[in-house]
Amino acid sequence: MPADEIYSFSEGLIDGVIVKAISPHADQRGWLVELFREDELSADQRPTMAYVSETLPGVARGPHEHVDQTDYFAFVGPGEFMLYLWDARPLSPTRGRRMRLSAGESNKLSATVPPGVVHAYKNIGSTPGWVFNAPNRLFAGPGRRGPIDEIRHEDHPDNPFRLD
Repeated sequence: MPADEIYSFSEGLIDGVIVKAISPHADQRGWLVELFREDELSADQRPTMAYVSETLPGVARGPHEHVDQTDYFAFVGPGEFMLYLWDARPLSPTRGRRMRLSAGESNKLSATVPPGVVHAYKNIGSTPGWVFNAPNRLFAGPGRRGPIDEIRHEDHPDNPFRLD
């Protein structure tokens, strides 16, 4: 599927995408969740940095993809999101698949998104929402002096990656 070709996607699991429920450990003080554990990630997926972003209600981030970077997202709240994933990788056994996942305060989960899987998320709630990401590559490389590993499909209005 060349990037300039319009194509459709069918719903289904995507090879290499790992989705896990995040279970809070609650007591009288509140709750705690483990966002990631080294022993649950392969060496090539281990984070090299981490950040939290806030997304306003009705706003989407993406769709975009990375050539080398694996993203490790955690949606634990505040906020409610729809996470979109599309497999447009030419050699993938699940090429042409799309996943949509409800994530956030009411459905705490993590999603590992491998290179080449197009992804986006949209705040579908009524309040600002937070998303944690721990990618396995430094943004713009060491010292922020390298190229940015991002192909931004959201900059092209005729892209086939639709958020509905």
